[in-house]
Amino acid sequence: MRPLLNYGIACMSMGFLVEETAPVVWRGLMVMSAIEKLLRQVDWGHLDYLVVDMPPGTGDVQLSVSQNIPISGAVIVSTPQDIALMDAHKGAEMFRKVHVPVLGLVQNMSVFQCPKCKHKTHIFGADGARRLARTLDLDVLGDIPLHLNIRETSDTGQPIVFSQPESDEAKAYLRIAAEVVKRLPPPLK
Repeated sequence: MRPLLNYGIACMSMGFLVEETAPVVWRGLMVMSAIEKLLRQVDWGHLDYLVVDMPPGTGDVQLSVSQNIPISGAVIVSTPQDIALMDAHKGAEMFRKVHVPVLGLVQNMSVFQCPKCKHKTHIFGADGARRLARTLDLDVLGDIPLHLNIRETSDTGQPIVFSQPESDEAKAYLRIAAEVVKRLPPPLK
């Protein structure tokens, strides 16, 4: 299989393998088979890094990936609300248990700033990922704000780091990427 290529980044998804409206309701061997296909039967070409975006939790997908492929590190992404942080905590502990280094946490949808008056509102709570990071003795790699430009540029297929590279939102993503890369071993040549 050939990955889609956009903005110099190769991408493959379980969503590309099923009909658009079909749910992916797989467990156990079906999940591992699909993951094997995505990892080993895709013509990735030369990669500096392979990023695997997984759903929250500690289920079959996370265990299958962490036990069957070498992983240099995991990044835990969570909104700052308590219920999401509970899953993030469990995810971090699961990766530690299977000896995958946790590189840090990203606080997603950390703050909303009104475009008119500039007032900041912490819709999902303030600094939840920071508190969890202290509990887990991890770093916060950065914050992604809840911003209309992020949603709009994503929906049009033009990531904010390309369509608005000088925006504060793009800079937040770029800072997080730099923090992740600093914590990873250098790519193989």
